[in-house]
Amino acid sequence: MFDLVEFLIRHRDRVVSRDDLLAGVWGGRIVSESAIGARINAARRAVGDDGEQQRWIRTIARKGFRFVGDVREEAESGTAADGADPPAAHGPPRAQEVMFCRTKDGVNLAVASVGQGMTVVKTPHWMTHIEYDWQSPHRAPLLHFLADRSRLVRYDGRNLGLSDWGVADVSFGAYQHDLETVVEALGLRSYMLLGISQGAPISIAHAARFPERVSKLILHGGFALGRGKREEGSRKGLDLTTLITLMREGWGDEHSAFQRMLATSLLPNASAEQIRWLADLQRVSASPENTVRARGVFGQIDVVDLLPKLSMPTLVMHCRHDNLLPFEEGRRIATLIPNAKFVALESENHVPVPGDPAWPIFLNAIETFLSEP
Repeated sequence: MFDLVEFLIRHRDRVVSRDDLLAGVWGGRIVSESAIGARINAARRAVGDDGEQQRWIRTIARKGFRFVGDVREEAESGTAADGADPPAAHGPPRAQEVMFCRTKDGVNLAVASVGQGMTVVKTPHWMTHIEYDWQSPHRAPLLHFLADRSRLVRYDGRNLGLSDWGVADVSFGAYQHDLETVVEALGLRSYMLLGISQGAPISIAHAARFPERVSKLILHGGFALGRGKREEGSRKGLDLTTLITLMREGWGDEHSAFQRMLATSLLPNASAEQIRWLADLQRVSASPENTVRARGVFGQIDVVDLLPKLSMPTLVMHCRHDNLLPFEEGRRIATLIPNAKFVALESENHVPVPGDPAWPIFLNAIETFLSEP
């Protein structure tokens, strides 16, 4: 309750949404509407307010809450005398800078950066939207966690999110060129790479080409060998034609067979709210046609020969019961990169989420790795 009051006061210049509260007060955990309502009522009682008067904490219909009382900030004892900076405000950063850069083949890429310190560049995967992801209850907690500890740079690749759609060149080489364009546009000379899922092989190829620039490499739920190249790819799962048909008919529809199949792969125990979020993400992040093209490219990727050439410190993580990408793919990457650290996460999810027992282990592994010299 105290954290809730503090969060509302710190962000009194705007309406705080339910998603803001989940990320800033509950650390991204899934919390019911009744629990949030109970804490709001407790916060009102603590400051001498109630739901009828709303003198201090006002409910804004269908938008959220806002602290509307006057606030006077005072420096802590000794701060002014010794000239030290005031303590930094805690909680997730709110504002990210969004810019566009253009590739040599004329594709406009949307880039977001937020935070301070060492630069971590997160490569995109098959569904990204730099603004939607930043606010989503599913992806935002990890992004805010990283932005609290680094300068986080993300971008939407071609045919994704805020970047140009309907691009002619969709190839692994083009995806690599997108990353190079972003790095050059921001003038980065030393940075870490974070590759999740399809972002892993993009990161691996870039790190192999620019070892003098990539200081560290973090890979989660990734692969070095695409589904079409793996032996089991020809024997297991739906055939491509059936998958494409389901995708085109059910893309962005939370009640479709495709949506249920996708949720089973990404979040086997997904709630109805998480499935709705997944459907919303699909609609804003990509078209089914663009996704089909991307899947064709990633299915034929083979960067296995590049793994032994990587010399930078590398952290590899993979959920042991991942239904989307086999655990053995993560293990393959870790065994072939010299001195790579490997963390096996006990989870059925493709990427751990708040509330997952593997979530704190996932974050701790990243934080420990980032802090190492």
